[in-house]
Amino acid sequence: MAQLLYRLGRFSARRAWLVILAWLLALGVAGGAFLVAGGSLASSFSIPGTETEQVTDQLGEEISGVDGATGTVVFRSADGSALSEEHRSEISTLLAGLTDVDGVQDVVDPFATETQRADQQRQVEDGAAQLEAGRAQLDAGRQQLDAGRAQLDAAQQQLDAAAAQAEAAGVPSATLEAQQAQLDAQRATLDEQQTQLDAGVAELEAQSVQLDAAERLLADAAGIRTVSSDGSTATGVVVFDTDTFSLSAEVKSAVAEELDGAGIEGVDVDYSSTIAASVEGILGVGEIIGVVLAALVLLVMLRAVLPALLPLVSSIIGVGVGVAGSLAFSGVVDMSSVTPVLGVMLGLAVGIDYSLFILNRHRRQLLQGMDVHESIGLANGTSGGAVVFAGSTVLIALLALTVTGIPFLGVMGIVGAACVLIAVLVAITMTPALLGLVGMRALNKRARARLGHGAHASTAIHPMGTGRAVLTVVLAVAALLAVAIPALSMRLGLPDGSSEAQDSTQYRAYNVIAEEFGPGQNGPLIVVANLPEAVAEDEVAPTQADLADRLMEQDDVVAVAPAGVSDDRDFFAFQVVPAEGPSSVSTEQLVHALRDLSPLDGGIELGVAGSATGNIDVSEKLAAALPVYLAVVVGLSLIILIVVFRSLLVPLVATGGFVLTLFAAFGGMTAVYQDGFLADVFGVHDPGPVLSFAPIIVMGVLFGLAMDYQLFLVSGMREAYVHGVPARQAVVAGLRNGRAVVTAAAIIMIAVFGGFVFSHMAMIRPLGFGLAFGVLIDAFVVRMLLIPAVMHLLGDAAWWLPKWLDRIVPNVDVEGAELERTHPVHPAAAEQRDPELAAAR
Repeated sequence: MAQLLYRLGRFSARRAWLVILAWLLALGVAGGAFLVAGGSLASSFSIPGTETEQVTDQLGEEISGVDGATGTVVFRSADGSALSEEHRSEISTLLAGLTDVDGVQDVVDPFATETQRADQQRQVEDGAAQLEAGRAQLDAGRQQLDAGRAQLDAAQQQLDAAAAQAEAAGVPSATLEAQQAQLDAQRATLDEQQTQLDAGVAELEAQSVQLDAAERLLADAAGIRTVSSDGSTATGVVVFDTDTFSLSAEVKSAVAEELDGAGIEGVDVDYSSTIAASVEGILGVGEIIGVVLAALVLLVMLRAVLPALLPLVSSIIGVGVGVAGSLAFSGVVDMSSVTPVLGVMLGLAVGIDYSLFILNRHRRQLLQGMDVHESIGLANGTSGGAVVFAGSTVLIALLALTVTGIPFLGVMGIVGAACVLIAVLVAITMTPALLGLVGMRALNKRARARLGHGAHASTAIHPMGTGRAVLTVVLAVAALLAVAIPALSMRLGLPDGSSEAQDSTQYRAYNVIAEEFGPGQNGPLIVVANLPEAVAEDEVAPTQADLADRLMEQDDVVAVAPAGVSDDRDFFAFQVVPAEGPSSVSTEQLVHALRDLSPLDGGIELGVAGSATGNIDVSEKLAAALPVYLAVVVGLSLIILIVVFRSLLVPLVATGGFVLTLFAAFGGMTAVYQDGFLADVFGVHDPGPVLSFAPIIVMGVLFGLAMDYQLFLVSGMREAYVHGVPARQAVVAGLRNGRAVVTAAAIIMIAVFGGFVFSHMAMIRPLGFGLAFGVLIDAFVVRMLLIPAVMHLLGDAAWWLPKWLDRIVPNVDVEGAELERTHPVHPAAAEQRDPELAAAR
């Protein structure tokens, strides 16, 4: 491969404009494909097979119109006074007009809802009064019947006595028979009245059951309000045709545009993240600042403007090709809004670094007197080979995300891998082309004046002290473990409105709802009940009330309201409002408690859905995938490093360092975003769970980057050891050889990733922090302190490889050492080719 890269580098340098135009053409094609075929990006995340998705699908099949996504609109008087009748009328008109937006199924008017609730309350109260009056009438009727029966019984006794006397006296009984007939007729009338009375009692009891059910349902739903107690705030609901995961950005934007243009004087209008969530641009101010910082690092390191611009130019073109090309498939592949931003983040960071590695090698060779084109070819064949290997490790780590079985995560991994692949290709083709154009100007004037003067020789190599090595290992491991402690309590979740920027409409809406109606109103749950048998029509309300009461018995439930009944009357849906917000611990516990209730007595099966449960299900599935993914990554790490370094202990040490880096990064993310440590510094105004897919993304990317730094530092140690330098001196030689470029590369990575810490997108910030903090730890603590110290302690044992394994492991010349031997820097400069190794020997 080294020879191929050497020839590719020379070709690119000699045909510079051809290569550059080819990449510009690729950029144009990718951009055009995006404009023609690109689709919308999703702001929600779904995992097939979760209970939330199953319940949502069943809900849509059983009860039409209740499975669509809902967005909340908050109306609040600017001065805190009660909304006037004029305000209410304008708000109702605005909401009604939203039904004209294509994709909006219905709206819920807060004032109509409150009126309906008041009417229901009056009906219940009137019904109770009528029931009492009916009972009084029935009691009076019963007393009259009892009195009539008593009179008939007395008359019957008198008639029976008279009949007995007449029979004893032998007097004819015709008159008595007429009287008996009259009494029998009166008794029949009383029996008929009794039947009517019994029917009235039965009807009254049935009404009492319905009234009791209505009273219980109203009491259970009392905690759900659409107008605040002081009348200053009202919440309307927009019901969409499709579910949250299928809701397009165009529909949300159309609704948001109508709301933003409402212009109701004296009323502030805000809306929830379901409506507001959209892709507001891939790059924001923070990301641009990160790129600027990277440019400054390059300028300081290279001490010349022109060479400092080369990595930036090549990486930007590579990012454009990779991201635009990936977005061209967004019309046929479900792609989240975070996906292209991840591509930008990775493409910029690795693109700059990979170009820098080749540029740095080329500049060092020029300083030693090598011809420009020969130097470009050799740099591409040596450092370019390391770039290909390093990029391959990142590719493998990102593509391995597909093994998690989580579709949106697999798409993110594929897009990220595509951007990294483009970055590698740009580095080994466009970077040599740009270097060919600038020629000797890759060095500043001062450096060009000192070519071939031997000013770049290094001092003799002295190994570090063993005591220092032991102390370094102890302190580094202890520090990393201490930083990792918060990760023991890490909770995973997806961001809600509280994590958005404080000046955003969704943040204001979330907080107003929490203040005026309770935090649980921001994430109500949907609970469905599957009955083994259908109920009669007159049993629907009592069944709803019984189920609602059962749900109200659970801790942290503040309100329950019926949401619908299937036509077959064997499927019931309820809205359950928790005590706290959708990302709280209590809500998560409530979801599990409700699911654990199933089945209820009588074989009633419960299911729980809603935005909060969707986030919980996604987070739990991702948490379950973490150990599997970690095992895959660690396994790959060991195999790759054994092949590259032909050693058993070096891969184990490198992988152990990666694991320490990983958990320290998790600890930092948990401390900042969950526990609120240094919250003001990082703009975390409302701490909450760690972004559910951040750990697995950070794990994959850090693996690739850790292997990059391991390669560029330890390969130098191996090269020195193979050339006869004692093991402990080889550690210092390799560290000296690679630390400058690794330091610059790491600072650039930190700058680029750090820019995303202050991104305009809430879901990107923890990713940016985790990657920036992870690179900081891995480069400056693990790779430059811990690994060299452990390698020093291991000595020659570090490079031990069993003979049977040595025979089957291929000899991979990643750094192109053989190519370097056949293409010396310059015959006259052979002695200066590697002064550190010469001094060590």
